[in-house]
Amino acid sequence: MRRSDDRILTTHTGSLPRPAALTALYARRAAGEAVDDAAIEAEGRAATRHVVRRQIESGIDVGNNGEQMREAFFLYVRHRMSGFGGGWSRRSFADVARYPGFRAWNDALASGRPNVSNRDNVPEAVGEVRYLDPALVQAECDEFQATLRELAPQGFAEAFMTAPSPGIIAAAMRNRHYDTEDAYLAALGRALQVEYEAIVGSGFLLQIDAPDLAMERHLSYQDRPLGDFLDFAERVVEVINAALANIPRERVRLHACWGNYEGPHDCDVAMHEILPAISRARVGGWVLPIANPRHAHEHRCLKDLPLGDGQVVVAGVIDPLTNFVEHPEVVAERLQLVAQSVGDPRRVLAGTDCGFDTSAGRGRVAEDIVWAKLAAMAEGARIASRRLGLPG
Repeated sequence: MRRSDDRILTTHTGSLPRPAALTALYARRAAGEAVDDAAIEAEGRAATRHVVRRQIESGIDVGNNGEQMREAFFLYVRHRMSGFGGGWSRRSFADVARYPGFRAWNDALASGRPNVSNRDNVPEAVGEVRYLDPALVQAECDEFQATLRELAPQGFAEAFMTAPSPGIIAAAMRNRHYDTEDAYLAALGRALQVEYEAIVGSGFLLQIDAPDLAMERHLSYQDRPLGDFLDFAERVVEVINAALANIPRERVRLHACWGNYEGPHDCDVAMHEILPAISRARVGGWVLPIANPRHAHEHRCLKDLPLGDGQVVVAGVIDPLTNFVEHPEVVAERLQLVAQSVGDPRRVLAGTDCGFDTSAGRGRVAEDIVWAKLAAMAEGARIASRRLGLPG
């Protein structure tokens, strides 16, 4: 995993805006309509090429395929794994439930456009969960490789792909089959191991998306003691580590967050409470939100994140939920604060707090603003690099 030895490198958290035609296809399929798979494949390939090109133009050093071949960052597994069916609706976030006026406004906004919901009519585990065919993930890896050969042979310093944590699947796609949650998590870990190893085996960095390690405190565990949630987080990290048994630590980064939604976030667990569990993950880097106005001050907690040889922090310095284009000076200031807390600017990369379209059609930021935000991040990283004394 590249460090910022010469200058602060730029990356992001994974999902990028999907075009309207692709979003509509995903939304129709999620609603149970018959959709031509070949049409989704064709639209997805074209969208992948588009977002790779735009990332390069925006100054991204460590880029990805924008998750264009998936309808959402975790829901896509229902097409690659056995055992999922039925459907249920998740409860509201604790913070959203406290503000019924906000909840009504938010629901009305989401209902006015095609989208794939990661809360309503979510599949459940109703049978044995196993990966159906490694060719399913390999096809996505191969498509990304082909795109890079065509558009970006020198465009990225490194490339990454994402895959979900077993914890977010277990929490969102609830267990109706296994005797215990631990048995369900273990089955998910074995299935996800196929994806994890395929991504790294194809030459990409693996980013594990684990909002469950923070978000589930104010969702699944909102009525339970903090200790119960922390126990869940520790068990999830154990399963992640088992699934990474054959992968070098330096090829993996872990993203944790409090949920990619605009909301009060005044029920979020504090970063210092979750860092002990997160720090046990056998990974080479952590991707953490710092731009989030509820958590921006918590860059100070990074002093307590033990970093081993080569390990890095990707600091979210861009908010993926507003159409403000951050000033490069704001980005630079955030990066300087993070570097001060981490203690070594070479261990810091600039990133986004979360994805821009984690579930198709749910993104809040217009596409042209996304590229402007990423360009501002690149400029801010250059400013911070000079101020921090990096040679590049």
